[in-house]
Amino acid sequence: MIHATTILTVRHQDRVVMASDGQVTLGDAIVKHGARKIRRLYNDRVLAGFAGSAADSFALFSRFESKLEQYRGNLERSAVELAKDWRTDRALRRLEALLLVADARVTFLLSGTGDLIEPDDGMVGIGSGGHYAVSAARALARHTQIDARRIAEIAMGIAAEICIYTNANLTIEELAVESRIPPLNPARGGPEPVEGPNPEPRIPDPGAA
Repeated sequence: MIHATTILTVRHQDRVVMASDGQVTLGDAIVKHGARKIRRLYNDRVLAGFAGSAADSFALFSRFESKLEQYRGNLERSAVELAKDWRTDRALRRLEALLLVADARVTFLLSGTGDLIEPDDGMVGIGSGGHYAVSAARALARHTQIDARRIAEIAMGIAAEICIYTNANLTIEELAVESRIPPLNPARGGPEPVEGPNPEPRIPDPGAA
């Protein structure tokens, strides 16, 4: 298990949120309370968070960012290519880290063993407190009406109360979720779709020419 951090991604309702704690641990001592373990990449359209060695994680960030540029922001393709390189490249194989990446459509977990995992429910955590945070986030999403950001805040707070490698000094980033539901085609004489966040249907006037 990779210690010294907790990163959580919550995809819920119309938002995707990535949260991290700020604690850095060296052996049995806390050496930093406010580290940033999340970055926005590719014109702020992609969120990425790491767990593991800081130097290794920065090397992965740089490699992943170059993949995003190469594939014009296509997260799926970039993640697949990074996972392939990570597993086969002799230098990359030595890196000890886990990476969470997300955009408006999809979330992936990447590891140096070639793992490339998309969570079923859009919720995934890494680091020593990751399982605690994900468990809390899933319970909150299923049994409350609070939004994704608040779910992440509460879940990370719970993880910080349990995991000695996690603190409550949070960094949170979020993106609007891109709907995967195609627009409906109106039936003849039915209401026409209207663009906007909460569209109201326009009913055709039967007496109109």
